[in-house]
Amino acid sequence: MRIAFMGTPPFAVPTLAALHAAGHEIVAVYTQPPRPAQRGKKLQQSAVHQWAEAHGLPVRTPKSLRSEEAQADFAALDLDVAVVAAYGLILPQAILDAPRAGCLNVHGSILPRWRGAAPVQRAILAGDTETGVTIMQMDAGLDTGGMRLVEATPTRGKTAGMLTDELAAMGAAMMVRVLGDLDAFAPAAQPDDGVTYAAKIDKSEARLDFLVSAVQTERQIRAFNPMPGAFFELDGERYKILAAEVVHPAETIAGAAPGTTLDDALTIACNPGAIRTTRVQRAGKPAMDAAELLRGRAIPKATRLT
Repeated sequence: MRIAFMGTPPFAVPTLAALHAAGHEIVAVYTQPPRPAQRGKKLQQSAVHQWAEAHGLPVRTPKSLRSEEAQADFAALDLDVAVVAAYGLILPQAILDAPRAGCLNVHGSILPRWRGAAPVQRAILAGDTETGVTIMQMDAGLDTGGMRLVEATPTRGKTAGMLTDELAAMGAAMMVRVLGDLDAFAPAAQPDDGVTYAAKIDKSEARLDFLVSAVQTERQIRAFNPMPGAFFELDGERYKILAAEVVHPAETIAGAAPGTTLDDALTIACNPGAIRTTRVQRAGKPAMDAAELLRGRAIPKATRLT
């Protein structure tokens, strides 16, 4: 098929790669413009931009698709379909209508649950036992279009990073299947029940609040790994917890206020239960096992973390 691909972060790259490998004619790749990155603030191309250029695909980086010029340029591509994966720009109706088969989206949830910007993190935070990918026929609403194909996967024990990578691979394979026979995957309307919205993650959410249960705290740690990283502070220094185990989940630890260490091994009281930290990262340092950290920076029993 004659395709325009629209995506930006690493999540989108497997779908672009799969379409390329399947032999589709990718006539344009749309992605967000280069952004200042890291300490040097040098302009950095998106993951999709880098992959497309490395494989000789033409790249377009408009700041918006709302202008008549941008819409005319898109229509002139004479597309069979546009494939969208975490692009980051709103598609006006003129863009949605331009390809003969419309625009298909790789969405990282089982719609209508977790419409919006951060479906993977929100699914983990909510304790969902499974999530998945929906190949959706896009319309003007926020992830409200018809579902062409849905597949699920368990969330247990997975960080947001792990789950994002898994869903990216799933979505790539699913999109190739759908484009292989559009008629066999006709869009079905989303149910009216079960709609939830996955609001964008605010960095303030990553500060650990040990006044909640150990179960919820462990979910927070997984949901914010790798970014922005769930953290506590001690003596003015930030520590990210990258992995932890729940211990005594239903018990309030006698004599220990939430946020207090219960031993010298960075086991932390919650409300109820406790988490035993297994992997951690100090500010400006590489990630390491908790035991390795504690050999160089003791955090004794009864230390209060904030």
